[in-house]
Amino acid sequence: MPVDFIGLIATQDGSESAPATTALIDPAFTTRIARAHEDSGFDQVLLGYSSAYPDGAQVAAYAAARTERLGFLVAHRPGFVAPTLAARTFATLDQFTGGRVALNIITGGHDAEQRRDGDYLTKDERYARTGEYLGILRRAWTSAEPFSHEGGHYRFEDFVAQVKPVNPTIPIYFGGSSPAAYRTGAEHADVYMFWGEPLAQIQEQIASVRSEAARINRTAPGFSVSFRPILGPTEELAWERAESILGRIGSVTAPRFFRNRDRDNPANVGSQRLLAAASQSDRHDRALWTATAKASGAAGNSTALVGTPETVAQALLDYYDLGVTTFLIRGYDPLDDAIDYGRELIPAVRAEIARRDAAQLVAA
Repeated sequence: MPVDFIGLIATQDGSESAPATTALIDPAFTTRIARAHEDSGFDQVLLGYSSAYPDGAQVAAYAAARTERLGFLVAHRPGFVAPTLAARTFATLDQFTGGRVALNIITGGHDAEQRRDGDYLTKDERYARTGEYLGILRRAWTSAEPFSHEGGHYRFEDFVAQVKPVNPTIPIYFGGSSPAAYRTGAEHADVYMFWGEPLAQIQEQIASVRSEAARINRTAPGFSVSFRPILGPTEELAWERAESILGRIGSVTAPRFFRNRDRDNPANVGSQRLLAAASQSDRHDRALWTATAKASGAAGNSTALVGTPETVAQALLDYYDLGVTTFLIRGYDPLDDAIDYGRELIPAVRAEIARRDAAQLVAA
């Protein structure tokens, strides 16, 4: 199975452990980090979503004009624009980028964050709206004839979009760790995304999504897992660096994007699962380290894989063996880590998969 690597870019440097040194929108930094990911062999980069931060579609358009092949996974929350408008927005962006766009659908796990943008639906209502929204997007991208819709959240008549994606549709990436998320994602997602949990828990979540897909007679989506790799030339130096990063988390005034309002009792199930794993042990499996999730309140993908590039590559392959074919990796030092991943980590994973594929061909 081929493997894809996703990074993360922003318009400003900094992270939970490193203070920002640039303006919120720094065009030069945005260009530099996008090109660093392209040069490092990443397939795509994620552009996150926050009620307070720059619009991801516009950042993607800017970065795409300064790169050649890098894909852009734009985080998007249903509910704040009509799906008919979103269909045209992202199809237009896809055309201008030559088919380099995918969507990361964020249903929303934080009520307070949703309300900042004016959304007062409950969690289950949001998932129902997301399912309806995604059905409309798919139809808008593929229908050559006008169609009407009357559902629980959207109603329109005789809509047809003249602008279509470069390919038949735009890939949908989807996340969530609740039963409602599994149901919606199994129906609509091309790739289902998880945060970095221990192997047994990821295997459990994959089984849940596959079970939901089988229930509706749909082929299960692909699977992605997100980590924060911390590399070192030796195991000892990698762990020294990890402890140094941990010591800075909390002392840095992190962007609101990275914060949980209630760090000890987050509302979303994904953060709850990370904190539950961290409460059991700081270290899991080959290289998974959950102390960073505990320190940051697990506001996003915050668990690390710690070790030499060889150790971390093998740890990623442990998840690959469970059926994971996409890895979102971003560092606590975003720019420098992306360069290091491209120099040592990504090639090691791809080389091992190529070796396995060649061995299978010989055996066949």
